[in-house]
Amino acid sequence: MPVAAAADCVPPERPFLPQSQEDMRVYADLLRSDFEGYIVDIQEYFRCLDAERQRAFQEAREVSEDYGRLVELLE
Repeated sequence: MPVAAAADCVPPERPFLPQSQEDMRVYADLLRSDFEGYIVDIQEYFRCLDAERQRAFQEAREVSEDYGRLVELLE
């Protein structure tokens, strides 16, 4: 069974915002693009984490059931 570990979920790099308002104006298109890309990437990151959380819960449920069978067998 393939396992998508949380380590496979790579957070996006936070976009750079210059301190200078003048630089913000000069590079507005580039900055806007960086921020919009970040928003898309962070949503993908959240989906990855959600998928890993769901996988981990399913695995924990299965392990718990396996343990229950082991305990019954040993009693």
